[in-house]
Amino acid sequence: MHSMFKRTAVALAASVALAAPVAAELSGELRIFLDTSNPAPRATMEEMIDRFAEQHPGLTIETTVIDREAYKTQIRNFLTADTPDVATWYAANRMKPYVEAGLFEDVSDLWAEPAIADNLASTKGAMTIDGKQWGVPYTYYQWGVYYRKDIFDELGLTEPTTWEEELVNCQKIVDSGRACYTIGTKFLWTAGGWFDYLNMRTNGFDFHNQLANGEISWEDDRVKQTFANWKQLIDMGAFIDNHQTYSWQEALPFMVNGEAAAYLMGNFAVAPLREAGLTDDQLDFYQFVAINPDVELAEDAPTDTFHIPANASNKEAAREFLRFVVSADEQTEINNGANLGQLPVNAQSAVDDDKFLQQGFTMLSSNSPGGVAQFWDRDAPAEMAKVSMEGFQEFMVKPDNADRILAKLERARQRIYDQ
Repeated sequence: MHSMFKRTAVALAASVALAAPVAAELSGELRIFLDTSNPAPRATMEEMIDRFAEQHPGLTIETTVIDREAYKTQIRNFLTADTPDVATWYAANRMKPYVEAGLFEDVSDLWAEPAIADNLASTKGAMTIDGKQWGVPYTYYQWGVYYRKDIFDELGLTEPTTWEEELVNCQKIVDSGRACYTIGTKFLWTAGGWFDYLNMRTNGFDFHNQLANGEISWEDDRVKQTFANWKQLIDMGAFIDNHQTYSWQEALPFMVNGEAAAYLMGNFAVAPLREAGLTDDQLDFYQFVAINPDVELAEDAPTDTFHIPANASNKEAAREFLRFVVSADEQTEINNGANLGQLPVNAQSAVDDDKFLQQGFTMLSSNSPGGVAQFWDRDAPAEMAKVSMEGFQEFMVKPDNADRILAKLERARQRIYDQ
């Protein structure tokens, strides 16, 4: 589970000395804990740390890689005792318990620097609690509607931008004998993605966060409007049948076979769709349509992060490492297709020549003014996420149960958040 390696870069001292003067030479030990235990992301992170080490020959860097699931159970312990200087984690609600426990360092000073303030603006909200920033993002990826362009062409459809256009398109798709959307809700989070988009488009990003934080009743008329919008799609047959029996991967063939025209999913769905034989001529992407014109567009873009534990011993070097991680060049490198294959957060970075990464980068950098949500099971507390996603799945199968489901979720809210 654990691996550790130390390195000192003394040999590089001479060459670095000839380079541009460094403000203050870093020294001592920098301990970094990573949860990027899968082989490709692990290699990406270790290579990035090597590049940082080359710039700071006076620093001894010790890296510890912990299995991702084990990391989740160990983080509170290691933030308290035997604390590293830098640790990976996740944005928004997932960092909140450690912020509230005083275990993460306030790094608002970094976010005041123009290089970060100007170029990482899309994720500032996700890194902010109580008006302060508690870490930096190193990667994210878009969600949106991946669709069969050849089916749209056959039916004379164009990419919709409004709810009315969405419903008209969907009716034409249903009339052609297909479902508008494939989905697998056996593992409940996929229904959470639909709820995120429908609620953010109906009521906005701030409302969505307040709901995730337990500040709004599930029986509020605005929440009911989100479900009424969702019910329009369900009632017209927009979704494949028996989706509660499929995983997200098991729902892919419906789109590959042309039995469904689109999939609301994260960008990680592109690789299996290509592997199943769909070409980039057949596949395309659009941003989830606007529903309420009075709310700004917000997106789901789960964001992975680096933090400085409050108990860290080398905070100067840790801050320098965070600056390095979010720099435009490093963001370009670690997120490219050969490495993480995701999106750089820095708006000055370059993006791989992949049309889905290009569209996602443009959307998140310039067309998500409402903010970036982290996905329902990261934004809501674990217990509330579970019970609400069970409700979303039930609603998609039995939409007439909406009032009973929302009453149940409201009882759960009153129990969960008062603890």
